[in-house]
Amino acid sequence: MTPLQGLRVIDISTLFAGPMAAMHLGDMGAEVIKVEHPRRPDPARGHGPSRDGHNLWWKTLGRNKRTITLDLHTDGGREIMAKLATRSDVVIENFRPGTLERWGLGYGELSSANPGLVLARVSGFGQVGPYRDRPGFGTLAEAMSGFAAATGEPDGPPTLPPFGLADGIASLATAYAIMVALRSRDRDGQGQEIDVAIIEPILAMLGPQITRWDQLRSVQPRTGNRSANNAPRNVYRTADGAWVAVSTSAQSIAERVMHLVGRPDLTREPWFRSGAERAEHADELDDAVGGWIARHDRATVIRAFEEAQAAVAPVYDASDIMSDPQYAAIGTVRRLPDPDLGDVAVQGPLFRLSKDGDGIAFTGRAHGADTEEVLRELGYSHEAVRSLRTEGTIA
Repeated sequence: MTPLQGLRVIDISTLFAGPMAAMHLGDMGAEVIKVEHPRRPDPARGHGPSRDGHNLWWKTLGRNKRTITLDLHTDGGREIMAKLATRSDVVIENFRPGTLERWGLGYGELSSANPGLVLARVSGFGQVGPYRDRPGFGTLAEAMSGFAAATGEPDGPPTLPPFGLADGIASLATAYAIMVALRSRDRDGQGQEIDVAIIEPILAMLGPQITRWDQLRSVQPRTGNRSANNAPRNVYRTADGAWVAVSTSAQSIAERVMHLVGRPDLTREPWFRSGAERAEHADELDDAVGGWIARHDRATVIRAFEEAQAAVAPVYDASDIMSDPQYAAIGTVRRLPDPDLGDVAVQGPLFRLSKDGDGIAFTGRAHGADTEEVLRELGYSHEAVRSLRTEGTIA
């Protein structure tokens, strides 16, 4: 048994936030049907690296999803979509606000046939407001949320992440919102619409920015790898050319680090008594910590910090993660059979449950691989499927 077994999700979204939310639900056993345009597949299929012509990002993003093609611009496509919604629990979409309504597939129409339906609407700026019709991507949310303004070196430009951070955070918020709406449905049998604006979830992750401005008229400055709240906190290079990260959010950890690196005298300074005061002396603390780390290789540094019960971590790339014993122990990486690549490593679910298993079963499937099977389940005959294919409603 899986936690979400019996839950059916229709994913008509593209690129990242919506499809990732569907992926998270699929990881927990929900049946996910991915709907794509017959001639314009989800652009995520062409995003990032490929091997032998097979996109690697899609192998993860599309996992556990049956894939069908459907042109929602056509009467036949809209009819099929309405039938799917009638037999489903959740629909996830990320079209421009108002698009589903123009197609006659708005929540009013869909919920009249299925009152328990949850419609999750993911857009850059939300369903209302002056920006609702703008194209919205995670990069814009990273800029508008305050993330870019607070990221980077003090004398450098605002910095964007090299991956879909805002989309990933929005996907978690969407999956959470869906489960909240389903819990509400358990109470009264009624579904509802969910409005996720990608600019919001990442803002919620950035701490008390809003309250800080409201009360102090102050914004968080760019501090590079340092923190305004504690020190030492940075990345440091070891003697063998590797990097490690050190954090001293707790006062006791800060004291242990300074004893370890041979500078217990600094712990007796009046300014050492709080993280904020230590941050004002980050140069001196970084010199002490960085100087000690620079004289030892990474293995020695990690071992010494562990023995001192001080907080340290190696700076990893993917190859390090794949060989790390802690990730292996908690089962972070899974290997799945794949018809194109033979055997593929993917990251597993975000957590483990003590009673239920998860639903990771297969990697991302080919465009439209399950179209005919799903349509037959809806009652379409072989002849009707062939006719839909001829007219271009499906591929």
